Amino acid sequence: MSSTFQDTARRVIRTEANALGLLENSLDDSFDRAVDLLLNARGRVIVSGMGKSGHIARKIAATFASTGTPAHFVHPAEASHGDLGMMAQGDVALVLSNSGETPELADLVAYTRRFAIPLIGVAGRPESTLLKQSDVALVLPGAEEACGTGIVPTTSTTMTLALGDALAVALMEHRAFTPEHFREFHPGGKLGARLSKVRDLMHVGDSLPLVQTDSPMSDTLIEISRKGFGVAGVCGTDGALAGIITDGDLRRKMDGLLSHNAGEVMTANPTTIGPDALAEEAVAVMNHRKITCLFVVDPKGPPKPLGLLHIHDCLRVGLG
Repeated sequence: MSSTFQDTARRVIRTEANALGLLENSLDDSFDRAVDLLLNARGRVIVSGMGKSGHIARKIAATFASTGTPAHFVHPAEASHGDLGMMAQGDVALVLSNSGETPELADLVAYTRRFAIPLIGVAGRPESTLLKQSDVALVLPGAEEACGTGIVPTTSTTMTLALGDALAVALMEHRAFTPEHFREFHPGGKLGARLSKVRDLMHVGDSLPLVQTDSPMSDTLIEISRKGFGVAGVCGTDGALAGIITDGDLRRKMDGLLSHNAGEVMTANPTTIGPDALAEEAVAVMNHRKITCLFVVDPKGPPKPLGLLHIHDCLRVGLG
């Protein structure tokens, strides 16, 4: 029985994969014109669709919005009851319908025509009402639905989703959208954590455990204990980070420890990181060096301590 299920799964995936190949080969200059319309939109991209196409439209709108193209989804049925007011001149409409004849889309399409709002239509029939009314028609190639009966949107929704992703990525690449831009739209969750910079997580100001090279070890131990990181940064007379004192340094100098100053106990030239490095990079450095924290210094000038990043700060946001 399990092999029968697997055979079905492979058939479905193969059918949809073949359809994506057809979609790739069907692209023409209408795709370029659609991207140009989206790039030149002064307002937002209004994405709409009914039923399964509506679910795909929501995802496409979310992908646009998170990658630098302002967009939102408008439900076509709600549009007929007031939500048409969410559309304005300067917007561009991207409307999805496998048949191109979805009745609930009629008012929305008519509104774009009345107020000269550019319309990009996506459908499987070039002679359909939606594509005939569109300024740019993106035609889905003829491909069988993976359900085998032709009644369940499967292959068609996969192609539509892929086409939406293709539009979003084309816009991203034209705008040189970077991971730093991406993080601005994804401050939370695993993606936000992976794109966090060291400066976003580091401790600063009075929380930093800092002493001078000539500080007595009695004072240094108090600073280590008071700040709670298990380390102390040692600064020279110019304020630059000259070294670091860790538990290991304390153990190595245990005999007569209090007779020394910080400069005599410290490990010179410690591993540091810059504030604009990704926190994920800092985790990799700490794991490689088998250490639990890094002092953050300005990489362009004297290495004056700007902050301190502890491995626990990274673990709290899901890194590590």
